[in-house]
Amino acid sequence: MRRSRLGAAGQSPPDEVTRLHGVLNDLESILAIPSLRAEEEPARIVRILLDTVVGMLGLSFALVRLSDPEGGLPIETARVPVPLERSILAPEISEALRISLGESPLKWPPRGRVSINDMEFFVVSTGLGLQGEFGVVVAGSQKVDFPGPAESFLVDAAASRAAMALQRARLLGPQKRGAWEVPEGESRLDLEERKRAEDTVPAGGHNLRLFIDTIPALAWSARTDGSAEFFNQHYLEYIGLSADQAMNWGWTVAVHPDDLNGLAATWQRIVASEEAGETEARLRNHDGEFRWFLFRVSPMRDEKGNIVRWCGVNTDIDDRRRVEAELTQAHFYLTEAQQLSKTGSFVADLAADVHIWSEESYRICEIDPATKLTVQMFRDLVHPDDRPSFDAVIANAMTGTDVDFVFRIVTPRGTAKYLRGIARVIEQVTRRPLFSGAIQDVTESKIAEESLQKARSELAHVARVATLGQLTASIAHEVNQPLQGIITNASTCLRMLSGDPPNIDGARETTQQTIRDGNRTADVIRRLRALFTKKEFTQAPLDLNEATREVIALSLSDLQRSRVILRSELADDLPVITGDRVQLQQVILNLVRNASDAMVGIDDRPRTLLIRTERDDGDCVRVTVQDSGVGVDPQHIGKLFDPFFTTKSGGMGIGLSVSRSIIERHHGRIRIEPNDGEGATFWFSIPRGPESITGSAPAVLN
Repeated sequence: MRRSRLGAAGQSPPDEVTRLHGVLNDLESILAIPSLRAEEEPARIVRILLDTVVGMLGLSFALVRLSDPEGGLPIETARVPVPLERSILAPEISEALRISLGESPLKWPPRGRVSINDMEFFVVSTGLGLQGEFGVVVAGSQKVDFPGPAESFLVDAAASRAAMALQRARLLGPQKRGAWEVPEGESRLDLEERKRAEDTVPAGGHNLRLFIDTIPALAWSARTDGSAEFFNQHYLEYIGLSADQAMNWGWTVAVHPDDLNGLAATWQRIVASEEAGETEARLRNHDGEFRWFLFRVSPMRDEKGNIVRWCGVNTDIDDRRRVEAELTQAHFYLTEAQQLSKTGSFVADLAADVHIWSEESYRICEIDPATKLTVQMFRDLVHPDDRPSFDAVIANAMTGTDVDFVFRIVTPRGTAKYLRGIARVIEQVTRRPLFSGAIQDVTESKIAEESLQKARSELAHVARVATLGQLTASIAHEVNQPLQGIITNASTCLRMLSGDPPNIDGARETTQQTIRDGNRTADVIRRLRALFTKKEFTQAPLDLNEATREVIALSLSDLQRSRVILRSELADDLPVITGDRVQLQQVILNLVRNASDAMVGIDDRPRTLLIRTERDDGDCVRVTVQDSGVGVDPQHIGKLFDPFFTTKSGGMGIGLSVSRSIIERHHGRIRIEPNDGEGATFWFSIPRGPESITGSAPAVLN
């Protein structure tokens, strides 16, 4: 954004207009000083000059070195305002200027810095007269930005006006030696260089016009009726018109046709209101390009408060508007993306309890955007069952830790929602973390996940029941043996009791055998019921060897009919693990049946199946099932655990997928590896004691 040379860095256009008005008023005050237009003595002219610049600019001091027209020693006069009059004296000012700026005043730089009694002052100096023939004026201030362009201009204008008065005093009145005498309390100094006075000095009006034309802004003024009366050179060069062409309403040819009516209506309202105003419109430059400008105008009033003219500045805001449009578009896209993804963003200073939310964050939580947010207010939305974990996460975040967790809220309308909160520390503000993050409404995905989990559990149960027909022979064999033993033992017991005399001891032993076979039958039925009954995921200490033996016992008859030679290598030092017994047994049974099926067509070699348990790396246990079957096509290895992928003609393609789901819920891993010879090896490894086993995993046989 452009700014006027009149203003300090960072001033807004209204400040520039106000500053310009102030400068013009100060200049008008300088030009209107009656004493500088009369035939005053030089000493009085100097005093008026010093009093004017010190009071107008709020200076720390002002000093004039006035040359004697008769060749005598120069006169030096200084003014110091009351707050500093005891801290610095005129001789000290003079000596500091000589040391810092040099011996010759006419060669002093326009700006400099001097030190007086350990105080730093910034100074501006200008000559009295076209070439300093009347002397020099020095103004000093403790302000670090002194002198600004306006202050330099006003000092020059005052010096020019004083030089004109000194010229009249010399030309129009008889020169008396006394008029150039040193006033009481002031001193004379040697002046190394003098210039003779010339007949003319620059006019104040010319300097003012040069000053306004130099301002890097489109400055203008208008009459009380709103018609234009002046444009600075920058304005005329920009729109490519002469002063005569732009005068009155001629400048409006440079306004974009679509903006002209609105600009005219706003200008009429401002003139009627007699107050400062602003509007935006497009102006065409001399090359034909239209750019957006901010039109700002303020009234200039006389001492009675009546408007004498309007003063305005047009500021180029085209780049700003383009950036604003891009930001607006980016904000629109971001808002749309957040609405589609149901993700709201935020910035939070938890220590200061200051929060900035996006529109989507308010919508997700169903909070009025005008509400002042606090941590407590948001905590009140959190589901009571999730508040302990929420409090723990917030407490941990206060230490500067990133946040990522899922929790539930209950909105003011009573709607329950699942939210995922993510936040990261973007900076530390006075040793406390400032977070940038997002909240996402994951309610639909959570509901879908629960529905999918239920469907998978039902499907797993159906699949397990479907395999019951395949295991009928094994079940019949397992149950038939103990039942036959019970019948035989019962018949034997009856014969022993019917003897004469009865064989009581034999009957007692036979009865014990009957009880044993009954318990064996009950164990078989218990294992089958556990395997084919829907059951939630249960964590408990588990001897994996024992669980494996039960699977072997259940599968043994079926394996024997398939001519499979079963070998087991169960580690003696296998540690107890934590897991779901039934689920893990279903995985082992699924791997055993897959291995058996892989050897159905093998006749040229023994159908061997090895089940091994052992310790694994990282405090884990491993179960391995190795066969000598047809093996696995390398192209299929990466797909075997995918849902509904199967290499069997009658397979469902979910057994290995669900097995992997079970093992992963035990925080383990399951793999397949080709053997060095024939067949393949499946194995899974799980930690000894998983920290948590979440969800209920389905189980299935394939």
